Amino acid sequence: MRSGYRVLAAASAVGVALLASACSSAVGSTRAAPGVILAVGAENEYANVIGQVGGKYVQVNAIMSNPNTDPHTFEASASVAREVSAAQLVVQNGVGYDTWANTIENASPNPARKVIVVQDLLGLPTDTPNPHLWYTPGTMPAVANAIGADLAALQPAHASYFKANAAAFIASLTAWDNAIAAFKAKYPNTPVATTEPVADYMLQAVGADNMTPWALQADVMNGTDPAAQDVTVERSLFTQHKVKVFLYNQQVTDTLTESFIALAQQDGVPVVGVYETMPVPGFDYQSWMLTEVQDLQKAVVDHISTEHLR
Repeated sequence: MRSGYRVLAAASAVGVALLASACSSAVGSTRAAPGVILAVGAENEYANVIGQVGGKYVQVNAIMSNPNTDPHTFEASASVAREVSAAQLVVQNGVGYDTWANTIENASPNPARKVIVVQDLLGLPTDTPNPHLWYTPGTMPAVANAIGADLAALQPAHASYFKANAAAFIASLTAWDNAIAAFKAKYPNTPVATTEPVADYMLQAVGADNMTPWALQADVMNGTDPAAQDVTVERSLFTQHKVKVFLYNQQVTDTLTESFIALAQQDGVPVVGVYETMPVPGFDYQSWMLTEVQDLQKAVVDHISTEHLR
């Protein structure tokens, strides 16, 4: 049973493990070469941006990076605690998605550690219902600039390098921005169905009309059984051909999701798998987001299903 974005971190166990092991190190993960900043991205999409902005002056560890793992139910281990406690810079999502990081940081206070909480950076309340903030086009430009500023504070001599890399990263998002704008202009109000709100922010950006009841999305995300009436509504979206594409969380499926996929396929609705963490290898944040929009367009225009990014 999933717990939603109130992550099931074993808080007390992590705290004990951290206190017992904070001074030890895992080779290659809690030590960096002289002059290199040790950084952690709680999710690999943030780690990827840290790496692009920090370049040769940063060694980055990504905590959640396995696309076969449900980030909502991630439990931090002692090795994760060591990585986070040793980091000079941590970037985490917030809005309850990675509270395990807060537990570790509180158990190993370090006034010199820079911590970027994307929720706070965007000025969002803790009860923001959709935690998948990286699907919002405006999120990563703000994150990149914040990373550049914090890296510059840690290594002032390289401030111009970090600033230039942040600007280059933001410029590289143009292809994604253009794809979003083009889809919105050509296919406004495209009706879609989803299982949970993984890509909802991107769907909003492209002007799609998500017809899945929010209650069903939230229930699936939080690992609770959706109400029968919401399931009936969802099924009717396929059987009555009310939607042009069905998007589901490719990383986390259950019998209900599989039944929706089968029904969509039966009724000729293209299916697109979306991801919570960045698929690796072969993708950086920019290419991942661009591919998601391209796959959506292929489904809507060419009726092509893409359940696995490639």
